Amino acid sequence: MSNNTDYPMTISEKIFSKAAGKTVKTGDFVLANIDRAMTHDITGPLAVDGFYKILRDKEEKKVWDPSKIVIVFDHQVPADSLNAAANHTMLRNFAKEQGILNYDVYEGVCHQVMPEKGHVRPGDLVVGSDSHTCAYGALGALSTGIGSTDMAAVFASGKLWFRVPETVRFEVNGKLPGNVYSKDVILHLIGDVGAEGARYMAAEYAGSTVRNMSMPERMTMSNMAIEMGGKAGIVEADETTEKYLKERIPDYEFDPYWKSDEDVECSFHEYDVSDLAPQVACPHNVDNVKPVTEVEGTKIDQVFVGSCTNGRFEDIEIVAKMMGHEPVAKDVRLLIIPASRTEYMKVLRAGYIEQFMEAGAIVESPCCGPCMGGSFGLLGDGEVGLATSNRNFKGREGSPDSFVYLSSPATAAASALTGEITDPRTI
Repeated sequence: MSNNTDYPMTISEKIFSKAAGKTVKTGDFVLANIDRAMTHDITGPLAVDGFYKILRDKEEKKVWDPSKIVIVFDHQVPADSLNAAANHTMLRNFAKEQGILNYDVYEGVCHQVMPEKGHVRPGDLVVGSDSHTCAYGALGALSTGIGSTDMAAVFASGKLWFRVPETVRFEVNGKLPGNVYSKDVILHLIGDVGAEGARYMAAEYAGSTVRNMSMPERMTMSNMAIEMGGKAGIVEADETTEKYLKERIPDYEFDPYWKSDEDVECSFHEYDVSDLAPQVACPHNVDNVKPVTEVEGTKIDQVFVGSCTNGRFEDIEIVAKMMGHEPVAKDVRLLIIPASRTEYMKVLRAGYIEQFMEAGAIVESPCCGPCMGGSFGLLGDGEVGLATSNRNFKGREGSPDSFVYLSSPATAAASALTGEITDPRTI
């Protein structure tokens, strides 16, 4: 494709122009065609109910295109209550009736499964009934979370109204110091601009630091765009993207069109992370970010390594290498949950599961786990948890009287060894 306008366009404007079938610009309201829709076991049942209500007067109640819809069971798996089991049964029946691909055998967390299974390409407009759908922007797509009612409309029509978002560009340069990772970078950005710093904007991550990041590291960045209010979090597709997709989509051909044009006008933030310290988001807001040195020594009861933010093999390997054959600290629970079956098998074959179990950790099958407080590993009254996940709101991972800190896998590993929040650079 090519830009036929006489002015530079952002990647968001290009994607929405394709989706609307006409040239559009920032601020325009468009009825856009959806390339891919995802729902899961928590939000899916409401979307299905809404779908049938929308088509209640139609004799044939069929989704617009079953090949473009994906269902993933991940939030409450295996079913942890009768209500969860009923939701799973409902979605299984809906998927069979409609001919929809349903990952109902606990394939993993939706935001890992979607890109991992080749359901996202650069230039796609993707919606998911989960706020962290913005994670797929790591592949150069415009992906965003929507509510279950909006998803019902997508099921029925394949279209949805949007306002084309403004773009805020985060130019990140410099070589990251040892034991500092992309999670530290995104926490630093969120702490800098605040929880509403990119409200309804497309956050574009650029600069030499981002270009040198692996796909898992980019996914961490894009995943947390919503924590600064972003509509999407996008990394320009490049050779790293191309390699990742060719391993998953045999017929994939790279198209250099899907990036923001030079000289495009947008908000701009610039960072040099050469001296960045490990970062920690403190209770009870993600933008309450401090260098780890300011919270060192905080006693913890549980460490959770996993989620759609940092549950990939590369994240878990950081933990394994930092811990070595040392045991988990006394009175500390270490939960490790790979983000997908594929990632779990990588961890298994590397010998890390045995290593973690011998250290006193618990390794669970792929799911969201305690991330949204709906399954297992919840925190009790007064307990303190350190997690590699994406949110630390009051009551997010259990009791409203508990406290959740967020960090990188390296900081989580160091803290699991000592029983208190610890600077990984000291291990």
